[in-house]
Amino acid sequence: MTRVALITGANKGIGFATARLLGERGMTVLVGARNPGRGQAAAASLREAGIDTYPVTLDVTDEASIEKAAAWIASEFGHLDVLVNNAGIARADGTGRPSETTVPTLRAVFETNVYGVVAVTNAMLPLLGKGSAPRIVNVSSEVGSIGSMTDPDSPLWPIASVPYPASKAALNMVTAMYAKELRESGIKVNAANPGYCATDLNNHSGFRTPEQGAEVTVHLATLPDDGPTGTFWGHLWRTDGTESYGPLPW
Repeated sequence: MTRVALITGANKGIGFATARLLGERGMTVLVGARNPGRGQAAAASLREAGIDTYPVTLDVTDEASIEKAAAWIASEFGHLDVLVNNAGIARADGTGRPSETTVPTLRAVFETNVYGVVAVTNAMLPLLGKGSAPRIVNVSSEVGSIGSMTDPDSPLWPIASVPYPASKAALNMVTAMYAKELRESGIKVNAANPGYCATDLNNHSGFRTPEQGAEVTVHLATLPDDGPTGTFWGHLWRTDGTESYGPLPW
């Protein structure tokens, strides 16, 4: 049975790189994209590289869109093996300080980065239950680590903002809770930290490539049966300039 992977927000950046890497590993890749045209263009590009791929119109903030995507996957494939909740946004008010944060901005970020993940995951769980070695990967960020953000020796210490970091901290808890519920089901659920990658999310200011970030997701999406669940794993950024991979503090 061909393994099928759905990646949300897969028409560009880390999501697109993840689609390519999973496709190169022989998976059928479903390119989730809010904009149909961009999803089709991304899928066409992947097909030119020899990857079996299909575009899926999927707006993670629209329940009707999510339900339609799940129904299409069920009718076309009957199962799902990998779900990568990659779609995300970052917004801030004024200078980005917590005291300048507005509720509408906070609500918009959580709508995509947290509520959307829960909605998509719940819609896809019946399909994942029919997959082989099913994996859920929630793409988080080191700024969602309360331990790292409050450590004076961390390169993240200077950052003081609410919407994006808070949404990723919430996403980490969502990940941990799904992992607890699904622990006996065989569905592994983990959070990925791709690191500070150059994407549209940060106006391409990151020092890592989307491909490097995608490698973290792919690692968690292809864990063996004895691999972990309920972990926050990925790129480790240190003040001394060294880099490595491993678990991050929640």
